[in-house]
Amino acid sequence: MIKHETHRTRRGPASYIAYNLHNYRAIPGIQNLGGDVVEAIEVVGRVLPFKTNNYVVERLINWKQAPDDPLFRLTFPQREMLPPGLYETVREELRKGGDRLTRAVAMARAALNPHPAGQMTDNVPYLDGRPVPGIQHKYPETVLFFPSQGQTCHAYCTFCFRWPQFVATDAGKFASNEIETLIGYLRRHPRVTSVLFTGGDPMVMRTEVLRRYVTPLVEAGIPNLRSIRFGTKALSYWPDRFINAPDAGELLKLFSETVKAGITVAIMAHFNHPVELSTQEVRTAIRRINTTGAVIRTQSPILRGINDDARTWSEMWREQVRLGLVPYYAFLVRDTGAQHYFGVPLVRAHDIFSRALREVSGLARTVRGPSMSAHPGKIQILGPVEVNGRRYLTLQFLQGRNPEWVGRPFFAEYSENALWIDDLKPAFGESRFFFQEDVANSGVEAPPFTPLDGFINPLGTEGDSFRMMLNIGAG
Repeated sequence: MIKHETHRTRRGPASYIAYNLHNYRAIPGIQNLGGDVVEAIEVVGRVLPFKTNNYVVERLINWKQAPDDPLFRLTFPQREMLPPGLYETVREELRKGGDRLTRAVAMARAALNPHPAGQMTDNVPYLDGRPVPGIQHKYPETVLFFPSQGQTCHAYCTFCFRWPQFVATDAGKFASNEIETLIGYLRRHPRVTSVLFTGGDPMVMRTEVLRRYVTPLVEAGIPNLRSIRFGTKALSYWPDRFINAPDAGELLKLFSETVKAGITVAIMAHFNHPVELSTQEVRTAIRRINTTGAVIRTQSPILRGINDDARTWSEMWREQVRLGLVPYYAFLVRDTGAQHYFGVPLVRAHDIFSRALREVSGLARTVRGPSMSAHPGKIQILGPVEVNGRRYLTLQFLQGRNPEWVGRPFFAEYSENALWIDDLKPAFGESRFFFQEDVANSGVEAPPFTPLDGFINPLGTEGDSFRMMLNIGAG
């Protein structure tokens, strides 16, 4: 495991400076990197989003250990993030400098499975026969809302599964500024109890803009709305958002007002490594949020080369609990973008998770995982088992498109190399997993949602790709 510093002392507030392909060479540490590392930034940064900032560069990355430093890998593009053939193609066109570079980049992006798990098709709800912009509704209780002003981040994670949000045209993005549409949708769907503001990162918005969304939602008095969540990496990548930003106090006031109105505020914070918890800035920001009554829950994928060892996870969970955070999810790298580079096989991920869990107290065992956010739902790896002398993998749904799947264990053939549910075969000679049987027996193209009032989402020609992804009819 890469050694890291802890309890880094504060250097005082700083103005936000973004670094991208246009100016990253101005970062002092870049000068000491090899030419192949810089070339990779130039090539991969044309295909996948690249942006970091002065806080990450100055406070989190240990440049003496770059490019092997985990926080460097977390924010700077790596050559292996593109499959070899794609990398060489983009590099060659970049060297030529012609119009073909745009086509090469588009080809590379299309090959990386943008918008996995039905985000552009199966998760977009319909209301009165029309799609609802900027909303995803996969599970009955939770609606994801993508405010149009929040579709960027303070820095981009190299493993990001929503990378098309930052590189595609408007047609490839989720975004909405229609809070009244969201309110109307919630009134029509009484099973929804939670709204998740996501993106991008809603914390990049000024508080006055965020308030235009949150206050009407609270004042609407929707009886089924119990919680509002904010998915954010700001605590890790720009904690000054909650400390020295001109409207930091107003942001904390908005959290407090929402809590006092009887709605739980949950900050869904992304922390991928203990270093992100080690600075005075992040600890101050956490204390300030905790005083508002908001709850901070934490989540991260298990990432090869960044946090793929049990000690890193147990250290991170212990520190999170000490700071008043609630460990929530340990995910597996989604089947998009650079999964082939960052992904950890399911069996190894389960071993890392289990060994880390043994090293922490019950207060940290609120965490669930390792979990795949796959097309059918959130699938947890429960681990290997032996039946009649043969090894199998046990899994279960933590969330499902069909709520009846939740908590139901099922088995797959044992595999040392599988990274995703699509890589697994059903156990005991079965041709399909039980959830694939549900789809196959439904007689329709659409996935088997439990019907919600007004929720209509015909797949049309997307039905073929849906069946292919689930391997329905295979064998």
